Amino acid sequence: MRAVTDDRNHLTHYREPRQARSAATLARMLQAAEELASEVGLEELTIAGVAERADMSVGSIYRRFEGKEQLISALTARMLDRREEYVAKQLRAAEPSLSGVLHVYAHALLRSFAEGGNLFTELLRTRAGGALDRGARTISEIHRFLIDAAMPYVDQIRRPAPEAALDTAARALLGACFHNSLRPDRFTSEAALHRYADELRDMALAYLLAPEPSRSSESP
Repeated sequence: MRAVTDDRNHLTHYREPRQARSAATLARMLQAAEELASEVGLEELTIAGVAERADMSVGSIYRRFEGKEQLISALTARMLDRREEYVAKQLRAAEPSLSGVLHVYAHALLRSFAEGGNLFTELLRTRAGGALDRGARTISEIHRFLIDAAMPYVDQIRRPAPEAALDTAARALLGACFHNSLRPDRFTSEAALHRYADELRDMALAYLLAPEPSRSSESP
């Protein structure tokens, strides 16, 4: 896991593990924190509760983290790293075409934002450990994933500025998926997520494959 770095907040600099056993212990702590936070929310999350869930001493957690804010910072990084890795992995297996890339991207992106439910959006709303800045970095990375994956097929785009159009499509897909994760009536069932991802793919593909309409220089 990458360390979260935010020079404005020293609390983000928790001790990174150097040995496999230590990394496994950290993963157990964060898994316990994620499970507990999903059940009770971040406000009710406590170090003692995480220790009990992870079946370890409170002191073990304080040897890694200075407090709850640092733990939330690590949990945010863990969940965002997981999203980056998932989207990147799915894109590597995409059918080699513009349509194939957009299909995989829309489905992977929507599913990655839906995973974690309320906890994910709660983490991004908190200022603990620069969560918003860390979230913005992940958004930028995931945006770049689509650009890089679709670039070999940029000649299929019919807009007059293909690369700019691809950037617009990436922004639209990101915005739609992020918006769904924030809505109280967001899509959560497999069927609804699949249908919405297909609709987002079709929308992006229709835009990229449609030439810019001619515009009359004079009003009728």
